[in-house]
Amino acid sequence: MSDPSRPPAVGLLDQGAELTFPPGFLWGAATAAYQIEGAATEGGRTPSIWDTFSHTPGRTVAGHTGDVACDHYHRMPDDVRLMAELGLASYRFSVSWPRVQPGGRGAANPEGLDFYRRLVDELLGHGIEPWLTLYHWDLPQPLEDAGGWPARDTAARFADYAQLVADALGDRVRYWTTLNEPWCSAFLGYGSGAHAPGRTDAADAVRAGHHLMLGHGLAVQALRAARPAARLGVTVNLYPVTPASDAPADADAARRIDALANRFFLDPLLRGAYPEDLRADLAAVTDFGHVRDGDLETVSTPLDLVGVNYYSRHVVAAPVDGEQPEPYWRAPTCWPGSEDVRFVTRGVPVTDMGWEIDAPGLVETLLRVRREYTDLPLYVTENGSAFVDAVVDGRVDDADRLAYFDAHLRAAHAAIDAGVPLRGYFAWSLMDNFEWAWGYTKRFGMVHVDYDTQARIPKSSARWYAEVIRRNGLAAQ
Repeated sequence: MSDPSRPPAVGLLDQGAELTFPPGFLWGAATAAYQIEGAATEGGRTPSIWDTFSHTPGRTVAGHTGDVACDHYHRMPDDVRLMAELGLASYRFSVSWPRVQPGGRGAANPEGLDFYRRLVDELLGHGIEPWLTLYHWDLPQPLEDAGGWPARDTAARFADYAQLVADALGDRVRYWTTLNEPWCSAFLGYGSGAHAPGRTDAADAVRAGHHLMLGHGLAVQALRAARPAARLGVTVNLYPVTPASDAPADADAARRIDALANRFFLDPLLRGAYPEDLRADLAAVTDFGHVRDGDLETVSTPLDLVGVNYYSRHVVAAPVDGEQPEPYWRAPTCWPGSEDVRFVTRGVPVTDMGWEIDAPGLVETLLRVRREYTDLPLYVTENGSAFVDAVVDGRVDDADRLAYFDAHLRAAHAAIDAGVPLRGYFAWSLMDNFEWAWGYTKRFGMVHVDYDTQARIPKSSARWYAEVIRRNGLAAQ
């Protein structure tokens, strides 16, 4: 492996007053099926865990659901034209498993596949590279009823589903992501209960995490056999984890959270093993008996790329006697074995989600993946921010979001300059949408959506991003 601190090739990055990205850098935006599609009961689609969760009283803000969302299912051609107007080179979307394979078993639903065929054709017709994510959290409800991700069989069902999608779309889609943010699926869905399916069992969360990765490995094998030329990867959400002080106890708290947030997935996926310290931390939760011979070889099936979703940094501290730490997300915990760790706020600017804005953390995260894990091409598959927006005279001037993107793209450029093989960046999100348990109260989009009329208004950040894409870079500061 070459030195990740090596300088970039002469002429690739700094040209005059521009911070220029490498030729062929892939500029895109991302969405997820349940967050934008709507049409929850149309075209043969059956319920997912998010349909059930959002229709359960008290689970989402104001009882919001994704039944209609952004109505992308019906407005898709217009949305793709908008992408083209913004100059997107690529669009990262997810396929709705219960739309394609109702119930999560058996034959494909032709009407569901036809929607994605039309989407891919629209994208290609506008010169936009499709980037397909197989799983962005919408497990078919019957599979959850049969045990969900804590059940080993769900991994096999996921591979079958991957095969169906590959058979239908593999002739036109080059880039494939198996899972989006398996940490969220496992630890928010089965640990804290903050996300669907809303279960709160630490051992189930750990099993779910393993079976998600097992399903990923089986899906990669199925996709590779079906489409040898495809570019295959997985997307993990990563955080730099920093101790609140130099105290050894705070350093150990950071080690524990880093193990759960980052190394729980990176090590099996890219090294074929769970970290020994993680196993020790979780000894009271699980004996890892759910990990069978051969599993980790399957989980670590070779990839072509790694996607990194980055939003913020975790700053943590050891427990204080007599002090009950504030739960991160929701009680009881999404940090099994480390429930007593305190998450510390530093008084720095935050987004509307309360997440600290820390652009240098993106450089730190990408460098770590490069130095410690892989020299595979990396892509920032999500990066963005929620802020309160206002429509004034038909415009949305989202200066905070624009500044967030600008800072993080400069960080991405710095990572490339430091030798990270970063090949692309996907802004989250293309449009305002259903923000999971927060419903429609948080807006991440570059395009404003009026949920009553479904009118789209590109915000200032969208126009700015279009200019970044056109220039393949940023003005130097």
